[in-house]
Amino acid sequence: MSSNKVIRWGVIGCGNVTELKSTPAYQKVAGFHVAAVMGRNEVKVKDYITRHNIDRYYLDVDSLINDPNIDAIYIATPPDSHKEYALKVAQAGKACCIEKPLAPTHQECLTINKAFHEKSIPLFVSYYRRSLPRFKQIKRWLDESRIGEIRHINWHLSKPANSVDLSKNYNWRTDKNIALGGYFDDLASHGLDLFNYLLGDIKNVLGLSTNQQNLYSAKDAIVASWIHRSGVTGSGSWNFGCSQRADKVDILGSKGRIEFSVFDEQSIKLVNVDNSEELFIDNPENIQLYHAMNMQKHLSNEGWHPSTGETATHTSWVMDNILK
Repeated sequence: MSSNKVIRWGVIGCGNVTELKSTPAYQKVAGFHVAAVMGRNEVKVKDYITRHNIDRYYLDVDSLINDPNIDAIYIATPPDSHKEYALKVAQAGKACCIEKPLAPTHQECLTINKAFHEKSIPLFVSYYRRSLPRFKQIKRWLDESRIGEIRHINWHLSKPANSVDLSKNYNWRTDKNIALGGYFDDLASHGLDLFNYLLGDIKNVLGLSTNQQNLYSAKDAIVASWIHRSGVTGSGSWNFGCSQRADKVDILGSKGRIEFSVFDEQSIKLVNVDNSEELFIDNPENIQLYHAMNMQKHLSNEGWHPSTGETATHTSWVMDNILK
């Protein structure tokens, strides 16, 4: 695409992720215009475009995707619909961004990737932590060998069951037919994708998973061990029935360590043999802002985006192997 062309986006879905995280971020990027939204509930989607000052809406996917006045599509629906919609977008020949995870299984991710690759169409995935300044600073520390040779990474994430879990009311995030790993699929994918970015791709991974609480059909307790192509080892534990919330990552090196949180608004800490450093780097109000800015640069041939269909497919391969 030309560097001076305004890219007109159509959004499929108007759920919570689009309210603050994504759609307003796209609207703040010079060279982007959110032109239309698709939703099945007319009352809801009309209210949405009014509040977000968007031109028009559609009630069916095909009309939005095939609108000649739309250049690119953002798919912001539950993951079980991603493959169906993505293949339609690829057929229409339009650039696309898909919410994470790219699809419920690695095999579906491969199918999506192939469709875009065969037509040489850009495909992005909303693993936006790869673009956030907080995590780019961690990558700089690692690239500068501030903790020496990197040896190991460990992540523990836990939280109590919420009111929806305890009520046993339906929640697509914990339906095994949509997300076998439940909250693991939704949350752990962010961290594991980030680790691939920081330390290079994971080449081998093993996991164990179970359902300890029997509150829903998906898994609620998962552990894993892995090794990156670089030789760095890794381990993780994710439990969604603990008494307290915890989110802590440690990267251990031959001369120090780095501590941070994947989700919590906390400082990042560097401790090595010479000194210690602690930085708090704010996230933007709209968390996908830098992700959207990188897409604009990529589509305008002025830069490269770190989260593509290929990188997200590899993250899906890691997730699939843990849940096996």
